[in-house]
Amino acid sequence: MRVVVFEDKHVLRLYPMAVARPAYAITCGSNRLIDWLRVLDCPLGGIVRPYLTVLQQVDFPDLHSPSVTAGETVMFVNARLVPSHTNSIRLQDLISEGQPGILRQDDHIVVMIRTIEAKNELSWIGLDSLLTDTVASSLPPLQSSEDLAIFNYSHDIIAENMTILDENLSFRLAAGTLTEVQDGLFVGSDVKLPEYYSCDTSEGPIILDDGVSVGPFCYLNGPGYVGKGSRLIEHAAIKDGVSIAHTVKVGGEVEASIIEPYTNKQHYGFLGHSYLGSWINLGAGTCNSDLKNTYGKINMEYPTGRVATGMQFVGCMIGDYSKSAINTGIFTGKTIGVCSMLYGFITTNVPSFVNYARLFGQVTEIPPDIMVNTQQRMFSRRKVEQRQCDIQLLYDMYELTRSERQMAGEQLSL
Repeated sequence: MRVVVFEDKHVLRLYPMAVARPAYAITCGSNRLIDWLRVLDCPLGGIVRPYLTVLQQVDFPDLHSPSVTAGETVMFVNARLVPSHTNSIRLQDLISEGQPGILRQDDHIVVMIRTIEAKNELSWIGLDSLLTDTVASSLPPLQSSEDLAIFNYSHDIIAENMTILDENLSFRLAAGTLTEVQDGLFVGSDVKLPEYYSCDTSEGPIILDDGVSVGPFCYLNGPGYVGKGSRLIEHAAIKDGVSIAHTVKVGGEVEASIIEPYTNKQHYGFLGHSYLGSWINLGAGTCNSDLKNTYGKINMEYPTGRVATGMQFVGCMIGDYSKSAINTGIFTGKTIGVCSMLYGFITTNVPSFVNYARLFGQVTEIPPDIMVNTQQRMFSRRKVEQRQCDIQLLYDMYELTRSERQMAGEQLSL
């Protein structure tokens, strides 16, 4: 059976996480959905938004544009599926059963298994009709929707990270490639631990993957995962469900948060119940709030409208390539778009591609050319090649988010 992961029309609900990457590449609980799909050991395909097609071809070559033959059975998996070990097991069960059917959650298709009648070059343009044609509408239900959870909004990623981190870490430990250096602390190869540090694994294990470096006097509280080649700065406090990807620098206090590759938060300051995309840099003293002064449940303002999260703790969600100046303060439950620069107090959501300094009476647009030059300097520092697809992504994101800047209610200097 072929497995095709697809982005549906609701993918923009995962703003700003899914602006610069396919939804299946969002980290949650130390894993991405693509990681679990590869475990299924089936031929894979991917259907993404058109501007991400080239990026998918380069970064995920195993998810080539799927071409299916007549009579081939395909399992379509929504790219917003929560990347948990439990979901992976259920997908494997569905493959083993091999029965046609469909699983819906409200008006969202989570999984669909069907036989393709004629040779088909699957694409974003024809996806909607494929999911809603007469064959799809006549498929029997596969199971109850509670068994396969999906992300409905960005804050769900923060909530699910806390829910699935333990089981995902257990799967990593079952592989038997990590060494337990003290009770509940597991390390990969070439991990550097200082003489003095504190580690509490009473609430769950901590995994430090290959090449992680831990500075003196760090505090580690599980469950937690630190990805390959990442560095914990001296006196860092990493606690209560942190999921850090590879090649990240982290200092200060980080709690219940997700940090994507190549991001720097290496100075003092608090980050809680938040998501940081890739290639972000937080200046010294940058802090966010993840709890209202009233201790009430937090509502989020998304491009699609106001949403009640039902959560007491929600921090900030920052899109790729954004930066903060020293001593930036981000209020509770705020979203920051891609490629923006933050200064002072962040009291409202921030659109993409802006210099945001409302405290000083200034909000100005950032041209994509400036971000291309910034990207080149950042990549060079990390010895990463700046590819044409990386440059084009910046221009595509600028056009994609143009309406944000027009609707933000700010006086922009263009």
